[in-house]
Amino acid sequence: MVLLRRHLGDELRRERLRQGRTLREVSSGARVSLGYLSEVERGQKEASSELLASICSALEIPLSELLRDVADRVASSEPVRAPAEVREVVSAVAPVAAVVAPAVAGEVTDSVAA
Repeated sequence: MVLLRRHLGDELRRERLRQGRTLREVSSGARVSLGYLSEVERGQKEASSELLASICSALEIPLSELLRDVADRVASSEPVRAPAEVREVVSAVAPVAAVVAPAVAGEVTDSVAA
């Protein structure tokens, strides 16, 4: 299962490290305790929207950018779903395939035995 808080924390840490900043610097700018920010970065605490906005402000990045990056991470970890048209075709063909496949397999077996 995808944990949103883990992806949020990973992205916040990635951005902080990209900027070469310490937890102390960002926690001070965001007005949050160093320990709490550390827990958010490790995905152990679920940050409120207000706290995320404050951390983004301290990192000088738009909240929308953080959320977009997290959405991309979540999307890449989700299983790919076939378009609705493909699912419809597969569900229409599946009952026929269940009947035809054993019959075809029997014909192949009969012709090999002969």
